[in-house]
Amino acid sequence: MPATTDHTPLRPPPFRVPTTRLALKPMSASGRSLDGAWWPRSRDLPGELSALAEVLDPLWGRITRIAVNPRYWPVIPRKVLVNGHVVKVDWFARELDPHMIMLLSYTAGRWDLLVIPPETSAPAAARLMAAASESSGLPVTVTALMTAKQALHGGPAAVRAQGQRREKECGRA
Repeated sequence: MPATTDHTPLRPPPFRVPTTRLALKPMSASGRSLDGAWWPRSRDLPGELSALAEVLDPLWGRITRIAVNPRYWPVIPRKVLVNGHVVKVDWFARELDPHMIMLLSYTAGRWDLLVIPPETSAPAAARLMAAASESSGLPVTVTALMTAKQALHGGPAAVRAQGQRREKECGRA
């Protein structure tokens, strides 16, 4: 009696644009500076880490551990599920810059990413992502990038001060 099998043709899954906002240096450009930048959409670290690691896992090899600074994250999970395996999450308040995330992989080693705050404007985030993923020039640190951003574009206080100056210039104050 002959056996029958289902011979439906294999179809590749449809292409999905990654929802993770990420800029990476070329593999050969990695030194002991930033390896790129990540701009999460929210402060929901469990969800954001899963999305980030799902993108990086196939590129860099299995992500085994993630480290963050707890300053800007209200909830830090102990573990996240990524592509069918568990990734441990650690936090370091003193050892790790608050605007940085460290990812570890057995095959690729250590990767450091600038974490751009979710509330950053799109133009400012684009500038930071470009600077962090630039492959030429001197090594860039997280602190140097965030300090330069504050100096050039300021934080909320600088924006208020610029608005007040404009109002004075227009004769409204």
